[in-house]
Amino acid sequence: MRFTKPNWLGHHDEKKDHEVYSCHVSPDASRLATAAGDGHVRIWSTEAILNASNPSYTKPRQLASLSIHSGTVHSVRFSPNGKHLASGGDDKFVIVYHIEPGKPQHSTFGSKEEQPVENWRVFRRMIGHDNDVQDLGWSYDSSILVSVGLDSKVVVWSGSTFEKLKTLPQHQSHVKGITFDPANKFFATASDDRTIKVYRFTSPPPNASAQDQTSNFVLESSITDPFKTSPLTTYFRRPSWSPDGNHIAAANATNGPVSSVAIIQRGKWDIPVNLIGHEGPVEVCAFSPRLFTKDPYISDQATGTGITIIACAGQDRTLSVWNTSFPRPFVTTAELAAKSITDLSWSPDGQTLYLTSLDGTIAAVVFEKGELGYPRAVAQNDKMLEKYGGGRKMGIVENTDALRLEDSSKAGELDGVRERMGELMGEQSGSGAGKDGVDAVMADSTTAVATTNGVAPHEPAQVSPPKDAQAERVEKLKQRVTITKDGKKRIAPLLVSSSNQGEANMPRPQLQAAARNGMGSDEPAGKVLDLSKPYDGLPKGGLASLLLGNKRKYAEVDGADGDEDGRRRNEKRVQAMQQTGATPIVHNTVDGLVPAAASATDQAQPADIPDVLRPAIINPSLSVSQIRLAVPMVRSVILRPLDPTKTPTEPELNNAEPEPEPNPNSANLVFEARNPAPGTGATRTGRAADREPTRITLSRRSQIIWQDFLPRAALLVTGNKNFWAAGCEDGSLYTWTPAGRRMLNAIVLEAQPVLMDCRGWNVLVVTAVGQVYVFDVRQGKGRHPPVSLAPVLDAASSAVNVGGGLTPSSSLMFARLNSQGVVVVGLSNGDGFAYNADLWCWQRLSEGWWAVGSQYWNTSSSSAAATGRPNANQQAPTGTFLDDIQPENVSAGIIPLLERNTTSQSLVKGRAFFLQRLVKALLSAEGYEGFETAVSVAHLENRVAAAAMLGAKEEFRVYLVMWAKRIGVEGQRAKVEELLRGLAGSMFEDRDAEDGVEEKREPALEWGDGEDVVGWKRQVLLREVVMVLGRQRDLQRVVVPYARALGVLDGEDDGERDEVGIITSG
Repeated sequence: MRFTKPNWLGHHDEKKDHEVYSCHVSPDASRLATAAGDGHVRIWSTEAILNASNPSYTKPRQLASLSIHSGTVHSVRFSPNGKHLASGGDDKFVIVYHIEPGKPQHSTFGSKEEQPVENWRVFRRMIGHDNDVQDLGWSYDSSILVSVGLDSKVVVWSGSTFEKLKTLPQHQSHVKGITFDPANKFFATASDDRTIKVYRFTSPPPNASAQDQTSNFVLESSITDPFKTSPLTTYFRRPSWSPDGNHIAAANATNGPVSSVAIIQRGKWDIPVNLIGHEGPVEVCAFSPRLFTKDPYISDQATGTGITIIACAGQDRTLSVWNTSFPRPFVTTAELAAKSITDLSWSPDGQTLYLTSLDGTIAAVVFEKGELGYPRAVAQNDKMLEKYGGGRKMGIVENTDALRLEDSSKAGELDGVRERMGELMGEQSGSGAGKDGVDAVMADSTTAVATTNGVAPHEPAQVSPPKDAQAERVEKLKQRVTITKDGKKRIAPLLVSSSNQGEANMPRPQLQAAARNGMGSDEPAGKVLDLSKPYDGLPKGGLASLLLGNKRKYAEVDGADGDEDGRRRNEKRVQAMQQTGATPIVHNTVDGLVPAAASATDQAQPADIPDVLRPAIINPSLSVSQIRLAVPMVRSVILRPLDPTKTPTEPELNNAEPEPEPNPNSANLVFEARNPAPGTGATRTGRAADREPTRITLSRRSQIIWQDFLPRAALLVTGNKNFWAAGCEDGSLYTWTPAGRRMLNAIVLEAQPVLMDCRGWNVLVVTAVGQVYVFDVRQGKGRHPPVSLAPVLDAASSAVNVGGGLTPSSSLMFARLNSQGVVVVGLSNGDGFAYNADLWCWQRLSEGWWAVGSQYWNTSSSSAAATGRPNANQQAPTGTFLDDIQPENVSAGIIPLLERNTTSQSLVKGRAFFLQRLVKALLSAEGYEGFETAVSVAHLENRVAAAAMLGAKEEFRVYLVMWAKRIGVEGQRAKVEELLRGLAGSMFEDRDAEDGVEEKREPALEWGDGEDVVGWKRQVLLREVVMVLGRQRDLQRVVVPYARALGVLDGEDDGERDEVGIITSG
C-alpha cells in the first residue's frame, strides 16, 4: 500500500487551506472532482496525482476550476455514464455541469488560478431545497439524480431533462447521506432523525415528468435499530451499497456504547453484522466497486460469492479497510489528517482509494496488485445483480446495419427528450410531431383515437395556428400617434412592462400557450378560464350590478292599466306561442323581467320528479335460480336523454355499412317511460286489476314526436340514435326505431331485466336470475346463446365452503357493451371479465393481482394515454369512478375501464390489503428474485391478449409495443423471435434466402389472419417492434434481418413512418 499526498493537491489560497468536503472519481478513472469551502469545484488529473513523485511528469495537474456556487460546496458526483458532473452546496442549488468541445475560457483577470484544460460548462441549475444541500447520488443507469439536504427533503431529479420528478418528505430531520442499489431497484438515505429509509423505484424514461412519477419512488422500509443512540454531531452520514447488491453499510451507527458501522441485509433490512473498531463516529463508508477473489487463477471463472471490500472513516481521523474474509480490518491507518475525514471514493478498478478531510487534505491510497485480492470480471458482477433484476451491459455492435438500426430506434426517444426540454424552458413548440412522426408518442397517439374499440375516425385537416394577438397589439401600440395640447403630433412611448417582450424567455401558462398555438380544450365552455384575456364575466354595470342587481322595471304591455280585453288578448297570445313550441326566455312579473326557469308560471307547474311507486312483481323463477340479482323498483318516470356530445361523432360503432348522418336536432331528444301510479283513485273500468298502461314518449324540447303504450310497467330504458328499448316487469323487452315503429315483437325473458345497455345496433340485457343476452336488433338475432353470470360471480366456490361459515360473495358493479358487441362486467372484488363468444366462456381481463404486483399498473389512471408522457395542454382528470362506467364513456377503452374498477375496488377500498402484504413479502424472499419482472411481463401479455380479443385496435398497438420493449430489455430472446416470426407471417416467404429471415424453421404462431393484425397492417406493427428492439445489442442478430427486409436501414418505408407515429414511451 502506498500513500500519496501531493503538496499542490488542495483548495489553497493566500490565507489558508480550505476544508474539503467531497471527492469523486469519474467512470473512466481519469478525473478526480473535489468540493471545498472556497465555493470551488476543482477537477484534477488522476494520472498527475499518481505520478506526483515523478519529476519528469509535466502534464497538466488541474483540469478545471468551477466557481459557480456562492458558498461552500458539500458534495460532488460524476454520473455513471460520464456525461455530467453534479454539485450541491449551502447556497441551496444543485448545479449540473457537462464538458463541451472547444477551447476553455481564460481564467479571470487578476486571479492566480491555473489555466483550465477542459471546457466544463453549467448545464442546469436546479432549485428544490430550502436549506443546504448535503449529499448527491446518481442511479447506476444515470436516469435519476437524488439530492438530500438539511431541510429534511429528498428531491428526485430526472437524469435527462433535470426536471424535478418528486419530493420525498418522510424524514423528520437533516438528511446527510444517500446511496444507490447497483441493481437499480432501491436507494437509501440517512438522516439525523436516526433512521435510514429505503425507497423502491423504477427507472423513469428520459422524457418523464412529475405527473408520470406519482406512483414511483415508494418508501420500502425504515431502519432505526442501530441508530437509536447515534450522536448528532457528525457533518455527514454517507452510506454505501455493496457491489453485489446484498448489503448496505450505514455510517454513524452504535452498538451499545461504542461507535460502529451497521451492515444492513437486503430484503429483510435487518443488521446481522456490525463493524466495531473506530473510536469516534464514522461519517463515511465506501464499498469498492469490484468483487475480489483470493486466487488469481479463477478470478474470471468464479461463480460463487466474491469478497467485498469496504473502507470507513470519520471523526477519529482513522481509515479502516475491511473485507468479508476477515473478522477484523486488515488495514488501519491513523492520523492521516488533522481533522475529520469527510469523503471516500474508489477508482473504478477498485485498487485506488481517494480521501478528503476538513484540514484540506486530498490524498490517495494505492494498493498493490493482490493486496486486496484479485478483482473478478465485471461480467461476474453483473451476473450476480441479475437475480435482483439488475440491468445488463450492452453487447458489442456486430455490424454497421446493427448500429444504424440502433441509431434509428433511439431517434424517437431523443426527439421526445428535446421536446420535453423545450417545454421546461418555456419554448413555444409546434403543434405537430417531428420530422419522422416520432413525437407522436403514446399520449398523443392515444388521446384522440387510441381508446376506440372500433375503426379509427379520419383525422381532421390541420389548421394553421392563429396570429399572436399580443404581438399585433404591441405593434399597434408602437405606432400609436397622439395629439398634444398645442396641436403637435407625437408617437406615444411604449412602456417596457406593457410590451411583454421578454415572455419568450420564461415559461408561460398552459392555457395561454394553448391559446397562442391554436389548440382547443376538451373542457366545455365556461369551465376553463383563459388567463391571456381580460375577464368579462361581470354584468353590465360592473360589480355593483352583480351584488345589488340590475332588474328592469315591470314591462308595460297593452291593456295593463285596467283594460281587461287587452289582458285576455295578451294571455291568449302567450298560450298560442307555447302551443307552437316557442319557449319564453324571460317572464314579465311584478318584480321585473326574470328568467323563465325561476318564473311563477313554471313554479305553478312542478317538474316530474321520479318517485318509487312499488317493488316489482317477484318472478317465480327466482325461487329456484342459482343466481339472484336485485330487481329495480318501479319508478314513476324513467328518462333516457340522447347524449349530445358523443352520438353525432361516435367513432366506436364498427358497422359493415356506413351510418347515416344523425339528425342535427337529435341532441335534445329525450326517451321517457311514465308508469301509472297505484291508488290514485277509481279506475276507468271499476276493477282494481285494470291499471292504466305505461306511456312511452319521445320528445324534443317538450314537444312529443311520437308515443306508444305498454300494458306492463317499465323498469329500465336505453337507446341511442339507432333504436330505443324498454324492459318491463313481466320480463318482456320492446324495441322501437327512431321514428317510433316497433322493430321486433316483444322479446320474452325468463325474469325481469336488472341491467340494460346498448351500443351500435346491439342491446344488452341482464336478468334477475343472472342470464346475459345480447341481441342484434337490426338483423333480429342474438349474438350468442344466453350465458350465466354464475362463473363470474364465483358461485361454485362460494357454494363449497371449506370453513363451514358464511362467506361474502362478489356483487355485480356494472355490465356494458363495446362496439364489437362483447359483454364486459366489473365486480365488487375488483375483477373484470369479458365474454368470448368464440370460446363460449368468460375471460378474466383485470384483477387485483396485477394491481399490486405489476410495475405497469397506474393507480391514478390506467388508460392507454396515461402510459406515455401527458400532453402539454392535457387537463387533470376529474369526476369519480362512476362517471367512467357510463355507457357513453365505455368507448374510452374497455381495458382501462376494467383496471380503473380494479383500482377503485381493490386498492382504494382496501380489499387487496393482504394481497399487497403477500406480494411485498415475496419481493424480498429467496427464490422470488424475478417475481416483479415476471408479473409485469405477464400483465403486459394479458393486456395484449385482451385488446386482441376485444378488437381494440389502438390499445392493441400501444400494449404490443410496450410488451416488445420490456421483453427486449429483459433479454427474453425466445419471446422476441416468436413475436417477430408471428408478426411477419408469410410476408417474407418470397424474399431471397440471403435476407436471412426464417429459411428453415418450424412454423410460428401467426398473429391475426391475412394481411391485418387487429386492424393494423403487419408491416406497420412489425416495423414498430423492430425499431423498439433495435437498441438492444444482445438481440440485434435476430432483429437486423427483419429491419433489412423492411427497408428500415435503407430509409425506405417512409410512407408507413409518416402514417403512424412510432411509440417510444412506456
